[in-house]
Amino acid sequence: MSKVYVIHENSEWTEHLTKRLEELDVPYEEWFLDQGMVDLTEEPPEGIFYSRISASSHTRDHRYAPELTEAVLAWLERHGRTVINGSSALRLELSKVNQYMALNEAGIRTPKTLAAVGKEQIVEAAEKLKLHADSFITKHNRAGKGLGVQLFHTIDGLKEYLDSPDFDEPVDGITLVQEYIQAPEPYITRCEFIDGKFLYAVQVDTSEGFELCPADACTIDDLFCPAGEQPEDQTKFRIVENFNQPIIERYEHFLANNGIRVAGIEFIFNQDGELFTYDVNTNTNYNTEAEAKAGQYGMLEMARFLKRELEAVKQENTISI
Repeated sequence: MSKVYVIHENSEWTEHLTKRLEELDVPYEEWFLDQGMVDLTEEPPEGIFYSRISASSHTRDHRYAPELTEAVLAWLERHGRTVINGSSALRLELSKVNQYMALNEAGIRTPKTLAAVGKEQIVEAAEKLKLHADSFITKHNRAGKGLGVQLFHTIDGLKEYLDSPDFDEPVDGITLVQEYIQAPEPYITRCEFIDGKFLYAVQVDTSEGFELCPADACTIDDLFCPAGEQPEDQTKFRIVENFNQPIIERYEHFLANNGIRVAGIEFIFNQDGELFTYDVNTNTNYNTEAEAKAGQYGMLEMARFLKRELEAVKQENTISI
């Protein structure tokens, strides 16, 4: 029997989707790809395959989940299965360098960024960037939730950080040194897309830091986790009503050209009102508190989308028989 196969490595991030699939009576199976085996001599089962593998999997001790997933996706695509967020999406999920190059190719502006491996090279990159920007940030090339992001105003501050026990080595060795975009107000905007089409935009308060994961299930002692009780006037995530930005059409073209059907894309304005896109997340999550207030539900729309895709595959198989 054809079904929806949900490929992931984090059950807490996935249970919201599987509950919606159950509500809609959509048959599904979870493939938890922390460890496993792929028999390349066999054909995959029939169905829809949706990959939710995250760049931050290594922070949950799932170091090789992306590599295993890449093998599974290659196997599925070789046999012509319908894959939502396949190999091309995973490639961008795992590398901000790849993201920025693809965004730039689509005519989408990103912050000035240098990629470096090695502490001396990180300093060299910062010194070069300082010729164009007063402040800069470092971040991991493969990351998630804003992990590894540090703000610096001086080269000496960077050197002190690199020589301290606080320096966080990226899992792929690549540190990005990026110009700091000073926003007129302390928030960024994240645009959500399902089936390659805009769903809604959410403003995220950045006044307390850079870890911006909208999922309800985050590390319990994470200062910036949106889970739990918050005062009414300090809600970190807020869905924007009647959001209308010209960048949305360009984002949709970018997603289509890169084989991405589900994503969250984040941007920020600088003091001059210029828009900079700095992150593409193909393992998107939604904040339940913000959605309840707005009456919009990402995982419900996701389940409906997967149901339509599954029904289309079933119909194709029936016609071919």
